[in-house]
Amino acid sequence: MQGQSRKIHNLVAATIGNTLEFYDFTVYAAFSTIISQVYFPVGNPGLALLLSTIIFGIGFLSRPIGAVVMGAFADHYGRKRAMTLTIWLMALGSLMIGVLPGYATIGLTAPILLTVARLIQGFSTGGEMGSTTAFLVESSAQERIGLAASWQIATQHVGTIISGVCGIALGLTMSSAQIAGWGWRLPFIFGAIIAPVGFWIRRNVDETLQPGQTLRSMGATIRHIFTHMPGRICLCVLLTAGATISQYFFLYGTIFAIHDLHFPATFAISINIALGLVGFPAALLGGYLSDHYNPYGITLLARLVLCILFFPAFMFLLAYPSPFVFTVVLRALMALHALASGASLRVLPDLFPMSVRTLGTGLSYSLGVTIFGGTAQPIFTLLISKTGNNLSWIYFVVGMLLVSSLSLVFLWRMPATQEDGHERVGHEVS
Repeated sequence: MQGQSRKIHNLVAATIGNTLEFYDFTVYAAFSTIISQVYFPVGNPGLALLLSTIIFGIGFLSRPIGAVVMGAFADHYGRKRAMTLTIWLMALGSLMIGVLPGYATIGLTAPILLTVARLIQGFSTGGEMGSTTAFLVESSAQERIGLAASWQIATQHVGTIISGVCGIALGLTMSSAQIAGWGWRLPFIFGAIIAPVGFWIRRNVDETLQPGQTLRSMGATIRHIFTHMPGRICLCVLLTAGATISQYFFLYGTIFAIHDLHFPATFAISINIALGLVGFPAALLGGYLSDHYNPYGITLLARLVLCILFFPAFMFLLAYPSPFVFTVVLRALMALHALASGASLRVLPDLFPMSVRTLGTGLSYSLGVTIFGGTAQPIFTLLISKTGNNLSWIYFVVGMLLVSSLSLVFLWRMPATQEDGHERVGHEVS
């Protein structure tokens, strides 16, 4: 009983930061229209929205830096110390956005500080993913590695659900003017308040980095990744690209529903809950299946079906643009996307030895998210505005999914890290 309680504690400790991270991002996406008006009063709503999504993307630039610095830190000093540091950085970024005055009060300083806050969030997120994924799989039994890793994806959907609940709560308790004036800040402040709880939980976990499994310094850890595993990193980046662009398709769905389909803001925010309730179990199912079947095959099959369904599903939505149809279409697509993403996380940690696992996993994921996820929303916005075609951004999503899936073929043939003379992830016994 005590062992089971410890497993639950480790799971909560590892995933609370990831939940907070995605909560922050979905809140920003949900309120990006209001944020654009507060920090970019340029007199052109379309341009203001574009600037707001660019700031959203700029936050991704610091992700690889965070992945390298915090990844090498976690691989040398331990997962526990890295996780306790990243959650405080997350709180700082959220608090800055929650209390930052607008353009009308401090002028150009406002968008500059907003950018700084997003860079801090990006840095902490870059370090968070690798350390928590390594911790999850290293504290898991070998036969449940995929399920353990899939909690990393599943708790992103928990963050989405929480952000949706916050949005609905604001809509029910405040007027539109109050939300636009100051109410939108409350979810960011709430996110900052969660961090001390996460820190308290994380300080009591057991370290999974084994003695003697580290390289001689953080610098040696970084050099090893870039000199011995560049091909592996590139393929993992490409693998992440498809999942990232698909995920930001759903995040952008909130903006699309408000800006292009003219749905009420309260509905567009509540869709986060509907998607999260589908994505959470689907991601865990993907992880479960990856433990029992080939994770490469599961990921590839789910992605191909998703590509096939994207166009007819979205064409149906545009033909019948009602909130009900919007919800049904996006939930069906989300189920496939989450299943593929949950299964794919079985692949990443087993491609890197323990001495560089956090850095390798975190850097691969962060580069994929930065290059492809950080540019996704501005590209979506530009494609729709320049072409006037509401299907134009779907072409981009499907094309990148197909290109990304090619990496699975190469990774499928690549030996796991046994070639580097190290142990497989997970414990022999539960």
